[in-house]
Amino acid sequence: MQIAKPAIQKPGVTLETLPGPRPGDLAAAGGQHLIRGTALIFWDPRTPGKKLDAIDTDQITPAADCVSESLETLDERWKAGAFRYLMPDFRARVHAGQTFVIAGDRFAIGSSREMSPAGLKAIAEEAGLEMVIVCGANMGDIFRRNAFNLGLHVVQSPEAVADAQDGDVFTFDPVSRAITNETQGKAYTPVPLSAKEDEIRQSGGIFAVGRREFRASVERTPEVAWADPDRARRMSTTEQIVWAHRVDKDAEVKPGATLRVYADLLPASDGTAPFAIHTFNQITGGDAIFPRQAAVANDHFVFTGKQDDDRQTEIGRQFARHHGIEKPYYATPGDGIFHFYFPEQGLVLPGQFIPGADSHSRAYGAYGAVGMGVGSTTLGFGWSTGYIYFTMAKQRRVTFTGRLREWVTGKDIVLELLRRWGAKQSQGMSVELVDQDHQLPIAFRNTIANMMAEAEALNGIFAPDDVTYAWYQAKGMAELPYPRIACGADAVFDLDEELVLDDVLPMIAKPFSPGNAFPAEEVARERITFDKAMIGSCTNGSYDDLLSAALVLVAARAQGLTKAQKEFVVFPGSGGVKHQIERPDPRLGGESIADVFRSVGGQIRASWCGPCFGQGPDALQPGQRAITSFNRNWQNRMGYGGEGYLASPSVVAASALAGYMAPPSELGLWWDPERYGV
Repeated sequence: MQIAKPAIQKPGVTLETLPGPRPGDLAAAGGQHLIRGTALIFWDPRTPGKKLDAIDTDQITPAADCVSESLETLDERWKAGAFRYLMPDFRARVHAGQTFVIAGDRFAIGSSREMSPAGLKAIAEEAGLEMVIVCGANMGDIFRRNAFNLGLHVVQSPEAVADAQDGDVFTFDPVSRAITNETQGKAYTPVPLSAKEDEIRQSGGIFAVGRREFRASVERTPEVAWADPDRARRMSTTEQIVWAHRVDKDAEVKPGATLRVYADLLPASDGTAPFAIHTFNQITGGDAIFPRQAAVANDHFVFTGKQDDDRQTEIGRQFARHHGIEKPYYATPGDGIFHFYFPEQGLVLPGQFIPGADSHSRAYGAYGAVGMGVGSTTLGFGWSTGYIYFTMAKQRRVTFTGRLREWVTGKDIVLELLRRWGAKQSQGMSVELVDQDHQLPIAFRNTIANMMAEAEALNGIFAPDDVTYAWYQAKGMAELPYPRIACGADAVFDLDEELVLDDVLPMIAKPFSPGNAFPAEEVARERITFDKAMIGSCTNGSYDDLLSAALVLVAARAQGLTKAQKEFVVFPGSGGVKHQIERPDPRLGGESIADVFRSVGGQIRASWCGPCFGQGPDALQPGQRAITSFNRNWQNRMGYGGEGYLASPSVVAASALAGYMAPPSELGLWWDPERYGV
């Protein structure tokens, strides 16, 4: 079973010969000098005088620039692409001394791409300068950790952001983190860091910390020890898993505490692996131990036909070959998107702690694990030591009550939740997701937990229950390594809320936010047309997801609707799912899901992430619009100049036949629970 394991040294390596700290590792990052520079402000073009909120990492580093052609030239493309579309002259402005980047709230939300902080830091350094990011409330949690790891200065100060004007001169003290607007004569105290975060920041970053801790981590055998019933009664599911996986067994598990936590699995994609490999090599020397709990899936840059993407993928391929990483821990192109493939292969299990180098690693919460997104350097640190540094968030609970309505799926539930949470979203909390009546199948839970990334939650988790264990039993996995746990009866939540499922309707999210969601029947009245209908992604690519869409198509064909009106494309979540959908299914009258899609003009593609983040031949072109079952519809996300709408597979299938965005009810289809229940 895949659980935290001791390090395995390479042949001929002894504890005495393991690499240790380098001479410069004890030097404080940034020295003692004040950093001085001019403001570079991102203004909101829609609201004069307001700083721009919710700048996501897709805007900081567009997907096409998240490429490394070799370990020697890791950051070349990251620098060239920084704010390519949002501020094309960004690099030149930084070189001219505008090194204090000022943005609004929720800066750098979204993807785990460490290319963003690494590229920004490198742009300043190539001109002999240092950059300071100054933003408002609720910075993206992954970006924030990545910045500390790399030594990029980040400061949260809503007051400094509100006061800043073009041309203002700022100073920043790297030791105290105090920030001053010299032009206006104002000083600011930023949002404080935890003691351990500040220690990492001031001690030279994650490489130096890793080298200092590496030898001791190899000597130490991981211990996962669960809380006694009385203690567990006062803890959420996330808190119990973190408590059990602590490296330091006396460490207190409370919001704001930064702990060392053992990882059971440390997965990466071909996009995030190169920087993780670089980190592992920097800490371990590259050949002292086998990477710990490592897994790599080739799912992001594999079918683009670009030579530079092939060179990036080759970095991970060589790493896997060198260290003997094989299936199911190394997924080749077409094997699947890692959030589907690794659970499918039995590597994701209830009770695990899984930091993954992709923001949608939160999907593992569907299986009763703590899944969270981290950057590549955190992952490489984990491959080296077996644990990561993890800062506990506040706890929030959402209880799903009532009964599901016709055609409502996990996608509709999460879109409705994001709509209700609004601009603040989850505020970076850990979210306990409670299926009160055990009516949400794993496919629905996967969608909801996965999109806790869009909710800006640290993680989202369904405590393992009968639904969870039935899913593993069906896979032939009756014996699992960790005990059955549940949210403690006396657990305390900063926010405790209820979502009544009777109130949830089929939804469609309009650009440019998943929270910009509306009832699909209302959207249907607008007759919004589109160029493509696309089903799949790590959010909605399971067999049950695709079956729900096929059931719509079969029912619609019986009413004479036999042809998709626009291009209609399906991306299964894994190669296994792609194979499964070719088999006859009695719920489809003996047809296969794939044949049903083909019968209306649908096309089945390989399993990969490309179209979801604007890569490959199915990416949107300028001016194109798509309705998809993907997870993000931010500006330029599915292709530069394109517009993405989000919905469930059922709604996308109905829209494909209608020729405009609409739910199945628009086609006169009514829910038959015996026939459509999945």
